[in-house]
Amino acid sequence: MRLRERRVAITGAAGFIGSHLADVLAGSCDLVLIDNLSSGRKGNLAGALKKGRARFVKEDLLGAKLPALLKGTEVVVHLAANPDVRSSADDPKPTFQENIVATFRLLEASRKAGVKGFVLASTSTVYGEATRVPTPEEYGPLMPISMYGASKLTCEALAASFAHTYGMESVVFRFANVVGGRSRHGVVWDLVQKLKRNPKKLEIMGREPGTSKSYVHIEDAVRGVLAGVDRASGLQDVFNVGSYDAISVKEIAEIIVREMGLSDVAFSWTGGVAGGGWKGDVKRMILDTAKLRTTGWRPKFTSAEAVAQAVRDSLNIRRKDA
Repeated sequence: MRLRERRVAITGAAGFIGSHLADVLAGSCDLVLIDNLSSGRKGNLAGALKKGRARFVKEDLLGAKLPALLKGTEVVVHLAANPDVRSSADDPKPTFQENIVATFRLLEASRKAGVKGFVLASTSTVYGEATRVPTPEEYGPLMPISMYGASKLTCEALAASFAHTYGMESVVFRFANVVGGRSRHGVVWDLVQKLKRNPKKLEIMGREPGTSKSYVHIEDAVRGVLAGVDRASGLQDVFNVGSYDAISVKEIAEIIVREMGLSDVAFSWTGGVAGGGWKGDVKRMILDTAKLRTTGWRPKFTSAEAVAQAVRDSLNIRRKDA
């Protein structure tokens, strides 16, 4: 499978990862950029749409006439999802509908439209509290501890079943925490916004020093998708995408404070739940990316560098090595 020089539809295209992937593919692909704009912003697609071989369609995957929308599409890249782990603990139904049901409807529409390839954005949370860290793709059994992780694992299984039943090739990417410009979700975004409101006190969910996880910059994540799709084999292939290391929430907070040029910030910890920040929050995560590295891909950023660059991205600060 490949993406360049193909007719590609991207769901969640106006969101964080989707818009960056659209930027890279625009000009080399005929793109259908699909988003309901519930969290994405059409402005994120301004650069891709200017290149001429892309069109934007505002549609919801739960309500769209998807087969007609996908007519002529060769590859679907499915990035649309409800990623909110915290809210799914209180009400799991939106995650079920927006992740599992939406993915099934998209797969079925893809089958009816004659789509040949399906690329799915999954997550490190499918591994749950893995006993092997760094965690490789073949680790098992997979026991997610959040509704979000469970929904993504279900989506992987649905994609595998369509691949084996209907011959629709599938490539799954299990991402570490992706950070960078245009992100409006996750710990980096949350802490930056809190410090903008109060630059002297920062409330942090969990117990000091917080969870320890891998963070990957959006540039590395998009390059990983392109490399993995190009080298995928079999009816379904799975790749981890992450950095080599991990950092704690406390380290993240300290990086953000430094990059924002602040001082004398008092950290206030909420206490968290069972060692995490909230129910379903995995305490330790590093992905083994050896499989993706066989393609020649390497992450340019460590976790700390990815977080620092993400803060500069969000504040529109010129990269220090630029």
